[in-house]
Amino acid sequence: MEVKDGRIAPVSLELLGAGRKLADKRGTELAGVLIGEEVKPLAGTVFEYGADTVYVYDAPIYKHYRTETYMKALFSCIGKYKPEIVLFGATSTGKDLASAVATDLPTGLTADTTILDVEEDTGLLLASRPAFGGNIMATILCKKYRPQMATVRPKVMKALAPEPGRRGTLIEESITLKEEDVRTKVLEIVRDTAKKVRIDEADIIVAGGKGLGSAAGFQLIHQLAETLGAAVGASRDVVEAGWIGHHHQVGQTGVTVTPKIYFAIGISGAIQHLVGMQNSGLIIAVNKDPAAPIFGSCHYGIVGDAFEIVPPLIEQFKKAMGKEVDAHARKV
Repeated sequence: MEVKDGRIAPVSLELLGAGRKLADKRGTELAGVLIGEEVKPLAGTVFEYGADTVYVYDAPIYKHYRTETYMKALFSCIGKYKPEIVLFGATSTGKDLASAVATDLPTGLTADTTILDVEEDTGLLLASRPAFGGNIMATILCKKYRPQMATVRPKVMKALAPEPGRRGTLIEESITLKEEDVRTKVLEIVRDTAKKVRIDEADIIVAGGKGLGSAAGFQLIHQLAETLGAAVGASRDVVEAGWIGHHHQVGQTGVTVTPKIYFAIGISGAIQHLVGMQNSGLIIAVNKDPAAPIFGSCHYGIVGDAFEIVPPLIEQFKKAMGKEVDAHARKV
């Protein structure tokens, strides 16, 4: 379980939901591991979101994340309880810890998994992720080594609805580890105060692709987003072309999002992009190519030129929302 600012990170709750399904299919227990200082009270949350057992490593030496300390605790836990599968969030912390543990065990590690399943009879983890630049989906197996390990990107899986009062078995663990034996020291925590786009938290996203033709054409996305109070998203091609910054990129090499409404305008719908937004509540696509793959993944699709379709939508949205219609929007 990843802990941030005294709370269980959302991605860990999502993994409990995925792990619950795998454990039920195998007829086994689901466990969570809490490592940190004063993290024992968080065990209740882990139980409420699906865990049967929680292993707790609670000590001052774990106050700040360090690869060495967390790796030794988790390595000890895995060696003692021998789980079949270990899942990590594909955050900077999760990816660092997972790769360190996998190397030391040693075992395999599937990175940036988007689909998880398990063979009921063999316990073989089926970890699927886009491969070859997002052109195909590959299912990766670890047949010879245990545990089977995978990192999963935030927002890909869904957390279960919590069951207030649900309880399980709490096991407090410890290992012999002194501060003087740890090679890295945390001297200072410097928080990044720069304002960054957080499209993964947006309820509405308007995303544009290379079908908009140019950076000037991409302004149409900004106009629709501003009208709706939405965040702006983009395909990888748009970001690589320099039309907008990387923080706006949706997809396998960008951000995974799950907004209530997702507009995909001028986006063809390559697998690399689809895995980053396919769990959106409502997907609306606009593309002039009727054979574009995006139409196979959207709820509503409009075949046509974005520059003919979107400006009237902007005008109608403004009328419906009581906003003054911008004459420029009519002329785009």
